[in-house]
Amino acid sequence: MTQAENLIRVILADDHAVVRSGIRNFLEMNPHIHVVAEASDGQEAIQLIREHRPEVAVLDIQMPGQSGIEVTRAIRAERLPVGVLILTAFDDEPYVRAVLQAGANGYVLKTAEAHEIGEAVRAVYEGQSVLDPAVARKLMTQLAHSGPERVSIEALTERELGVLRLTAKGFTNKAIGAQLAISDRTVQGHLAKIYDKLGAASRTEAVMRAVSLGLIEPGVATQME
Repeated sequence: MTQAENLIRVILADDHAVVRSGIRNFLEMNPHIHVVAEASDGQEAIQLIREHRPEVAVLDIQMPGQSGIEVTRAIRAERLPVGVLILTAFDDEPYVRAVLQAGANGYVLKTAEAHEIGEAVRAVYEGQSVLDPAVARKLMTQLAHSGPERVSIEALTERELGVLRLTAKGFTNKAIGAQLAISDRTVQGHLAKIYDKLGAASRTEAVMRAVSLGLIEPGVATQME
């Protein structure tokens, strides 16, 4: 495979030009990442994603026109084949939950190191869920104080729980399949059923929901860091 074929093509969206320039420099320090276009607002981000079909979209939350959350919802509604990484200064729990419910694959704070942002892009590209360690700790603390949710859900099977636990550890579908001796397609089928039963829209949201329900220990989910 040539270097060009191995590049992760990224769309970057942030309404501050100076911030975009800095993030672009951080991302392209990784020789496998190439920012193909930049957007200064949400609507432009959607148009560029439709046009360029990147592997990953790196989005800020607060942008003119449409927020990063709204852009994520639009991407998922159109079934565009792009991973979504939210890169933001906000670590507030409502923002995190809204992003995960919209279908984002990752949530990283702008305080992260340059190499951590690049690693997050690669992880999203590989189908993993990414949650900033600081955000993960904050969510886990809140979940620990609030206790398990008291809701009625359809029980997960032992196989689905096994898939979910491996998902919480950040394994890709291929890696999960290898460990459980099942195909990637079967893993995806199990995940679809898990999402449906837990009312989740993404891997990260499913894991966080499982933690809040007491199906997974918080210490397991923090390995998604």
